[in-house]
Amino acid sequence: MSTVEHTPSESAPDAQTWVDVQASDDFAQLKHRLRKFVFPVSGLFLAWYLLYVLLADYAHGFMSTKVFGNINVGLIFGLLQFVSTFVITTLYVRHANKNLDPLAEKLRGEIEGDGK
Repeated sequence: MSTVEHTPSESAPDAQTWVDVQASDDFAQLKHRLRKFVFPVSGLFLAWYLLYVLLADYAHGFMSTKVFGNINVGLIFGLLQFVSTFVITTLYVRHANKNLDPLAEKLRGEIEGDGK
């Protein structure tokens, strides 16, 4: 939730405004930038998760290999799933702050008539 309070303008944007924005080069660029990050990262994460599941199911010997003490490869891989989730979140926030948010704010200004 945003900490900035936005008040609706006197007249809400009409349907044609939304159609115009959606057809704009800026909107196309915003979609491209989002997809350029989301699709590859999602694919990599799903492949990484599938590898973990397949190893856990079919490579019992490998996954039960002791690394030190009672810690085995399966436990490390499982914990790395959480680590990778936090890494992906951090990378997405950086990407959004740098590449998505400025363009989204520009489009928002056009829609709301702020003239940005």
